[in-house]
Amino acid sequence: MSNARTARFSRRGLLAAGGALGLGAVLAACGDDDTKNGGSESAKETKSGPWSFKDDRGTTVKLDKVPTNIVAFTGVAAALFDYGIEVKGVFGPTRTTDGKADVQAGDMDVSKLTIFGNKFDSFNVEQYAAFQPEVLISTTFDDAGTLWYVPEASKDKIAKLAPSVAISVYDRQMPEPLQRMAELAESLGADMKAAKVVEAKKRFEAAAERLRKAAKARPEIRVLAGSAAPDVFYVSGSNYSIDLEYFKALGVNLVEPPEEAKKATGGWFETLSWENVDKYPADVIIMDDRASTIQPADITEGTWKKLPAVKAGQVIARSPEPILSYDKCTPLLDNLAEAIEKAKKVG
Repeated sequence: MSNARTARFSRRGLLAAGGALGLGAVLAACGDDDTKNGGSESAKETKSGPWSFKDDRGTTVKLDKVPTNIVAFTGVAAALFDYGIEVKGVFGPTRTTDGKADVQAGDMDVSKLTIFGNKFDSFNVEQYAAFQPEVLISTTFDDAGTLWYVPEASKDKIAKLAPSVAISVYDRQMPEPLQRMAELAESLGADMKAAKVVEAKKRFEAAAERLRKAAKARPEIRVLAGSAAPDVFYVSGSNYSIDLEYFKALGVNLVEPPEEAKKATGGWFETLSWENVDKYPADVIIMDDRASTIQPADITEGTWKKLPAVKAGQVIARSPEPILSYDKCTPLLDNLAEAIEKAKKVG
């Protein structure tokens, strides 16, 4: 993991880089403390009695009772919602500029949520304190356990108001954080034997097998993971991102920028000018679907429109920050499998 420590970046800069990096991983400054893969220490059948959970920083949070006044990063709240755990307060992309639910809000009714901050580096600490949170839950994109979307400037004040839990989405394949999120949901009272949950996991496993078969049958199909910003285009490497690492493990032929090209970003992605967007031949392009990035339909650059994959209509969405429930991750696998199955060799 030493690549992630080769440079220091502002977290705002990483956000601007969008999903090309799986979002942010190196964050403000990557530390040297290794995370520890913990396990759920409590899977209570009822929502009473003491609660404890060992998170992916190796930190065990203990409370007198199972928390119900939970505040979580929006994507985490959306994942817990799929398991029947309703989070009341969120921070992170929740509403788009037109007031609709952000893609990271999943199936939640955003009108019922208390939103402490809808943008990066935005977190209303006073409102959070008044909310009297019992626990704060987020993901972490580095090996220092940095809480995603908790502002650097106010993190100490926030930390004093409630204990935190972190699920690592750094340098893992998708099934690992999915399992950890399921364990967290179970500890909070979710019924993991419910038909809906069991079926969702089966569909995920079937989708993974479909993608494996598609990749094996069509190894010549090259897939590029991109993210668009006004002045630059980012090409993500498979290092560190939970979706791309998993796609690669399943056999997908991913475009992989050389290490030297990714060095400036700690090994995450390569930054290209729009003039050079055709640097890597690709048959299928998977594009960052977050509101902070430019979506394919809105890209006006002529060099983009001339790409063979774009002209062939072989561009699909990618979720660099997947909602970590089996229900939400299954379409990511199915959609890529379908794109590979149907793709014409154009790159």
